[in-house]
This record gives sequence, C-alpha cells and structure tokens, in this order.
Amino acid sequence: MNNRDSGIERVSPQQRLTGDYMRMARKRSNVHGLVEVDVTDTREQIRTIEDETGVDLSFTAFIIYCLAITVDEQPHIHRYHDWRGRIHEFDDVDINVLVERDIDGERIGVPHIIRAANRRTVRSIHYEIRRVQEETSARTGTGVARLVHRLPGIVRRQLWRLPQLFPSLWKRLAGTVAVTSVGMFGTGNGWAISPTNYTLQLTVGGIGTKPRLIDGELRSREFLSLTITFDHDVVDGAPATRFVQCLNDHLEAGTGLDAAFDE
Repeated sequence: MNNRDSGIERVSPQQRLTGDYMRMARKRSNVHGLVEVDVTDTREQIRTIEDETGVDLSFTAFIIYCLAITVDEQPHIHRYHDWRGRIHEFDDVDINVLVERDIDGERIGVPHIIRAANRRTVRSIHYEIRRVQEETSARTGTGVARLVHRLPGIVRRQLWRLPQLFPSLWKRLAGTVAVTSVGMFGTGNGWAISPTNYTLQLTVGGIGTKPRLIDGELRSREFLSLTITFDHDVVDGAPATRFVQCLNDHLEAGTGLDAAFDE
C-alpha cells in the first residue's frame, strides 16, 4: 500500500482569509430568504437594448442598481450596530460585488466596491464593472492578504469584527452591502447560502425556466434564484419581508433600464 501523498500545496493567503471570514460570520444572527423573481420581461428588455446599441449589458449591473435603490428607499435595512450600542445608518449604498476576471489564466471572482450605487445609473454601474473585468493588473489585494496571512489566526479573525467595532471604517474598506454571484461560475438555477459579515447580502444564483399562471394561462417564464441574507440583530422580519417584495418589484419591472443607454 502506498501511503505517500500525491502532492502537497500551501493554502493560499486568500483562502486562509476566507476561512477566517466564514468562521467569524457564523457567529452573526443571519437569516436567509430564498426567493424566485420572474425576470422574463426584464431579460427581453435587456436583449432589445443590446440589439439596438450593440452593448452586452451586464445583468449584474442591473441587479446592483435595483438593490441600491431599494436600500435607498428603505434605509433602515442599511444599518449597523457598534459595540457601544449605537446605530449607524449611511446615506451612500456602497456595494461590494464579486467581478469575474482573468488572472494568471484563471477566471476568479475579485471583490470590487461600487460606491454610492444608489446615486448611479445602470449604465454607469455597467461600465465600471466592464472596466474592472478588463483590467490586466493583479490588483486584487494579494499583497495585503499575504501580509495579513502572517499574523496569528486569533489576530487575523479580529479584522472581521470591524462591522461591529467600527462600522464607518468597515464601510470605507469593504462597503455596506455585499453581492455575490454563484451564477457566474455555472449554468442553471439554484440557490447558495453563505454566512456574511454584512447587515444585508444578496447571493445571485442561476436562471431557470418554469411555467407560471398568467391571466389564467400557463406560460413558460424565466426565474432568477436569489438568496437575501439579513442580520436579524439589526433587521426585523416584517421590514425584511417588505424589502424583499420591493426588490422583487424593481427586478420584475426592469427599473432603470428604460434610460440605460439613452443618448
């Protein structure tokens, strides 16, 4: 019997930091909502825009826009509690989103903060995402990650307590809302559930087709799978439910697309 390892590799700094993040995030009172949004009409509107402009419109940019204006309409969803029992509510919705990039020949998701997304347009967010996707430099925080990686684990994990200790500093470093997309790495619909250090996180799944009864007739529709995660220590159930419904309405209505590429 051969008991030799076929190969041994070191855990990357980013993977170690992700493990620290997950360990600390599990201690929060996260509540997850699994929802499906009918995006049939929205996707048709996007295809029309792409045909007329020749621009491959980022669906993620549209989702970020809808999320930001929904938070702007219901800012109590956007709060953080610090260790002194004070409530922090921010005017700007800074959304930390994973943007898929080609780094050293590998497609990976790189965190990027869309600042003041609630005061942006779909078009503006779209072009910022495309610019980040096309960057060729490896500015992904790798150097910082390697430096932090050398710290003892108990010290590293305290970095992820920033939302509770210093919410304003957390906003500057990591934004106030998180969007992560598992749909970018595969096809088909489905949900993903993940702990988070944010008061609000949106996990975007895939898009699947299923029948829906409309005006008494069954029609084939496209449904987007979303996981909406709240910190229940900050957001109560009723406000969270109203937020989900408002976000659903914006996504189904294609809010912001009518002026996405107007001259």
